[in-house]
Amino acid sequence: MAKVSIPDEVTAIANDIKNMKIRGAGKIARAAAKGLLIAANEYKNGMLENFLSYMNHVADILKNTRPTAVSLFNAISYVLSRLEKSKNYIKSVDEAKLIVVRAANMFIEYSLNAVEIIGEIGSKRISNGDVLLTHCNSSAAIAIMQKAHLQGKNIKVYATETRPKFQGHITARALARAGIEVTLIPDTAVRLVMREVDKVLVGADTVAANGAVINK
Repeated sequence: MAKVSIPDEVTAIANDIKNMKIRGAGKIARAAAKGLLIAANEYKNGMLENFLSYMNHVADILKNTRPTAVSLFNAISYVLSRLEKSKNYIKSVDEAKLIVVRAANMFIEYSLNAVEIIGEIGSKRISNGDVLLTHCNSSAAIAIMQKAHLQGKNIKVYATETRPKFQGHITARALARAGIEVTLIPDTAVRLVMREVDKVLVGADTVAANGAVINK
């Protein structure tokens, strides 16, 4: 493949994922899909074979930003699998670019809808008067708590700071803006408050086949 530069905006997305400026499984996945979309749109070389190699190169850059984030790999697989399935039928770079753009936009839409659905389903598990504990920053976990609050359930939340990056501060601010009673606590205080806690809500970088949840 002739050397083709990666768009600055894609490099910025990759750096933001790697440096945890973009956090949360859903946000990471949507950012990766957006990165592929931008890369496709910005591609200028007219060779179809080079475009396919270029997109795989961009995908590798994005994958290396957060190797434990399965959602990121799912986003890339969703987009590039559609390109791979179509490569024997497409005849131009413009056609290939359109496939990537459509697939990326579709994934982003699906992902956003999934957060809403998770919030709706998860809120059914929350009872009026529950004391909840959450760790790190998860749009899915926040959606559940916000939906429960909107349903009129009186809930109280303990949010861990999540050192060293302090993602819990983002969670606490989001819950406070939604009108939910939230207390920000040091990670080491979990043992102290756990006696009050009815349920724990966390996002997951990975859910293993045996049901184990990995959350950094």
